[in-house]
Amino acid sequence: MKKTIAIVLSLVLMFAFTAVTFAAEKAAAPAEKKEMKAKAVKKQVTGEVTAVDAKANTLTVKGKKGDVMVSTDDKTTVMAGKDKKTLADVKAGDKVTVNYTEADGKNVAAKVAIKAAPAKKAEKKEKAAAPAEKAAPAPAAAPAPKAAPAKKAAGY
Repeated sequence: MKKTIAIVLSLVLMFAFTAVTFAAEKAAAPAEKKEMKAKAVKKQVTGEVTAVDAKANTLTVKGKKGDVMVSTDDKTTVMAGKDKKTLADVKAGDKVTVNYTEADGKNVAAKVAIKAAPAKKAEKKEKAAAPAEKAAPAPAAAPAPKAAPAKKAAGY
């Protein structure tokens, strides 16, 4: 009888220690995930694309604070206005805004927005010159009659 009680008691203690150990591991795992999320910093860069490598899924943007290289993944969305695009559609010289996350020294893009290319200066000059050419020259205005000299006030 004493042996049976000793065996049952040792089994109960073994299960108790095992349960405590598993609970401690489960509590540590979410804490590690929170630390990983806390280290990830969301950032944004707006500028001109200097390099695109579709094979390596990387994009380099020249922003105000310098060049930023970001990598893309399956979750990255590339948009031009309301149209969905791919990384292959992004060319060097395009103006973009990239929302990315910086974690462990790596920049991973969440969204790449391609901005519409501004009209070139030459096109603007042509458009401005075209209406001026179409308008007929205005006839010369008749000279206005000379006004009589104003009377001077007394005391001046």
